[in-house]
Amino acid sequence: MSVPCSWHTLSAAAAAAELNVDPARGLSQRAAAARLAEHGPNLLPAARRRGPARLLAAQFSDVMILVLIAAAVVAALVGEPVDAAAIAVIIILNAVIGFVQDYRAGRALAALQDLAAPRARVRRGGRVLEVDARALVPGDVVLLEAGDIVPADLRLVEAAGLTVNEAALTGESIPVVKAPGARAVATAPLGERRNMAFKGTTVTRGRAAGLVVATGPHTELGRIAALLETAEQGRTPLQRRLARFGRRLALAVLAVCALIFIAGLLRGEAPLLMFLTAVSLAVAAIPEALPAVVTITLALGARRMVGENALVRRLPAVETLGSVTVICTDKTGTLTENAMRLEKVCSAAGEHDGLPSGDTLPGRALGTALALSNDVQRGAAGWVGDPTEIALVEAAAAAGYDKAALSAVRPRIAERPFDAARQCMTTVHGGESPVAYTKGAPEAVLGRCRAVLTAAGPAPLETAAWLARAEALAARGFRVLAVACRELGSADEPPEQDLLLLALVALMDPPRAEAAAAVAECRRAGITPVMITGDHPGTARAVARRVGIAGEKATVLLGEELATLSGPALRERVLDIAVYARVAPAQKLRIVEALQERGQVVAMTGDGVNDAPALKQADIGVAMGRGGTEVAREAADLVLLDDNFATIVAAVKEGRRLYDNIRKFIKYTMTSNAGEIWVLFLAPFLGLPLPLLPIHILWINLLTDGLPGLALAAEPAEGDVMARPPRPLKESVFAHGMWQHILWCGLLIGGVSLAAQAWALAGHDAHWQTMVFTTLVFAQLAQVFAVRGERQSLFAQGVFSNGWLLGAAGLTAALQLAVIYLPGVQGVFKTGALTVGELAFCLALPLLVLVAVEVEKALLRRGWLYR
Repeated sequence: MSVPCSWHTLSAAAAAAELNVDPARGLSQRAAAARLAEHGPNLLPAARRRGPARLLAAQFSDVMILVLIAAAVVAALVGEPVDAAAIAVIIILNAVIGFVQDYRAGRALAALQDLAAPRARVRRGGRVLEVDARALVPGDVVLLEAGDIVPADLRLVEAAGLTVNEAALTGESIPVVKAPGARAVATAPLGERRNMAFKGTTVTRGRAAGLVVATGPHTELGRIAALLETAEQGRTPLQRRLARFGRRLALAVLAVCALIFIAGLLRGEAPLLMFLTAVSLAVAAIPEALPAVVTITLALGARRMVGENALVRRLPAVETLGSVTVICTDKTGTLTENAMRLEKVCSAAGEHDGLPSGDTLPGRALGTALALSNDVQRGAAGWVGDPTEIALVEAAAAAGYDKAALSAVRPRIAERPFDAARQCMTTVHGGESPVAYTKGAPEAVLGRCRAVLTAAGPAPLETAAWLARAEALAARGFRVLAVACRELGSADEPPEQDLLLLALVALMDPPRAEAAAAVAECRRAGITPVMITGDHPGTARAVARRVGIAGEKATVLLGEELATLSGPALRERVLDIAVYARVAPAQKLRIVEALQERGQVVAMTGDGVNDAPALKQADIGVAMGRGGTEVAREAADLVLLDDNFATIVAAVKEGRRLYDNIRKFIKYTMTSNAGEIWVLFLAPFLGLPLPLLPIHILWINLLTDGLPGLALAAEPAEGDVMARPPRPLKESVFAHGMWQHILWCGLLIGGVSLAAQAWALAGHDAHWQTMVFTTLVFAQLAQVFAVRGERQSLFAQGVFSNGWLLGAAGLTAALQLAVIYLPGVQGVFKTGALTVGELAFCLALPLLVLVAVEVEKALLRRGWLYR
């Protein structure tokens, strides 16, 4: 048995012949067993996951982590177990967090299994049986009815009023009418294969029988699973920057420590003392708190974002949002409400928003028709049925036409269900005199009408003019239906002839109220929104215009045209296209990859199964939490709990704030460490004795890099955070003058500390080493307050606007004073109690650092520095 790929191009008879099965009887049990052995179970492919040992080992491969491991070993060897233990705890914490994140990332494919129907009804050997869906094989005849999840890809052979919700697979917001007799070309997108039903989609109305043509990995859902498995999640911009930072820092630290060690030996210092000093400086110079600060900063940001209805699944993704340059967004349920709504009514009296107001004959007739001519039922949680019919019933109810009350007066006595050939639906209702209501495609209904109802009664119908009105509404992105009626002399009269047109009704899945403002905010932040949808191009264009993604003359690229573009051709055009329609899952992935190849940092928002591969491939995937599928949520980095596109704006702002705060910590800690290095490096050249002992260096490192640095994570966002363009993907973490600041400010911190040493030695002060020690600590505290803003003055920010930093600085100062004045501790740190005058000098001198950094920021604001 050959297995062609284009089943939708074959007739039902040809498909049955190809599968060697009689649809009226189905396969025999023996044939089904043989095919199950040949094709395997109807299961989606399982993810190939790395084992726990490999996942754990991968957490220790980063250069920064390797340097920290070496630092911990060295600290332990030189007799500093507390420092070694602190570094080890940080390493283990990061390994555990990374392990958990990687393990959870592998669950996206497992979530696809949840879409499989556990049981299926089939014809086998002339009998209807219920079997495990995993046992379905090509050639099985599956029976479907409303509410069923399609268990495999089917070529339909029978159908009665069948509609299928394919939104999770294609992005189409309207259930698709299926017809076994329909044929399509081989290249037709999934949404236009009307004779097919696909695994994982849901039957919303009617019943059908279909031949299984693909199972498990060979289904369209299985192809998505394969795409999801092969899509790679690259390292985030933050991870790449920190990796580069770690490699450069390790080399620089080794070189500086070697120079200090050699310089000390040349001065005649004891080799053991210089060795311990060099090693202690190496430990201090590496900001071992950086991974912890990054993790804690992102965790605090993730906690804040939950309050903004955004759930973070991967911590680095929070920062990545600040680098996003393009947001590829789905339409249905993301920009729109994922619920049809009647928006326009075009009657003989003109075009109206909603049903015509006033107690007019056409208004009463139309309201009654919309309330009665449908299969909608009242459920426990609201209306149940076809989304389009629900929209019509809700519009009628809002205008005062209650379905239950009208049904009691005019009960349904006959019906003609919708089918693809007639393209309309008719219901016949009793009462004083029977009346038929018909709704459907305008070209089908108008062809059956003899007149149009006006306020004065029936009037001649100009069919061409009404068709033109319908086309104009469709061009604006509406789904258009014509509604008509006919009073019957008896229930036996043909109900779909000589109809009286009531109106054209235009429906749309409307944009969310917040979508336009969110898109505008994205543009102000330098982010380009792009719509990628499987929906109709007219609908996509209309929604894109209404929310501001596309202008009046914007080009909509269809999936069929996209399929003809080569990789280079797509890369050439990808930055110029704002709207894509009728796209397949693999094409969404192509678009994301093409944008990334053009240097863009891409966020992909979506809610359906079809979005999962692109969500995983994107730099950051954003899934919908309410209306989205579990597959999309598992593949994503960020889940919007309220399914609100506007929440992305808050997430972008938070991502930028967090990256700013991480930069502030790096600036602070590297400048502080540079100050320590300058103190030790310059002292010999200035003829000063060794200013600090190894214990002093380690204490300063633990004290100042710890609490004050962590408190910077709570720093509020600066005022211009959303007025800046996104950061370039390859931008160094030291950009915008950071390395210059580290150089000159570190030299200043070292200078004021050496000035304290020179002043104390000139006065023959026995506590000169304690004064250097104390001045260096308070100079670093002055600097942490100064770097709270990149450009904004500390006084404009408010000295008290970060209470955590105030508390951390106060505790740090108290611990330093304890080291100086507590007798039991003085012996350990080899310090002496300073006089009031000496302490005042050590507190006043560091204020020069604060003043100097404020001058630097003033120059930055004027554009005179670091252009």
